Amino acid sequence: MARAATTSDAFNAIAEPQRREILVLLRGGERPVTDLARDLGMTQPQASKHLRVLREVGLVRVREAGKRRLYGLDARGLRPIHAWVGGFERFWNESFDRLDAYVQELKQASQEAAPDDGEQ
Repeated sequence: MARAATTSDAFNAIAEPQRREILVLLRGGERPVTDLARDLGMTQPQASKHLRVLREVGLVRVREAGKRRLYGLDARGLRPIHAWVGGFERFWNESFDRLDAYVQELKQASQEAAPDDGEQ
């Protein structure tokens, strides 16, 4: 089955691991494409293609600075992903609460089964 175009939305855009790495690098601030390409071990044209996809879905912005183009993270584009992942927060919180209750039960059972130091 054919995959949806990577430029259709943020979910598809970040499905590519190298694009996620670009976003991680841009968390630290604006960077020129040459720096990103070097840090990711790819050519400048490869990095530019990834940046174009990220720009088209609103995850990256570009700013002219003299002769250079600086790319920066636009985290507003991550809102749909954050909202979707946040929907699982209740699931994980309930799972961790159940795990914590189970661990407490095990500790209590272990303490009740252990011989009392004063009885020996």
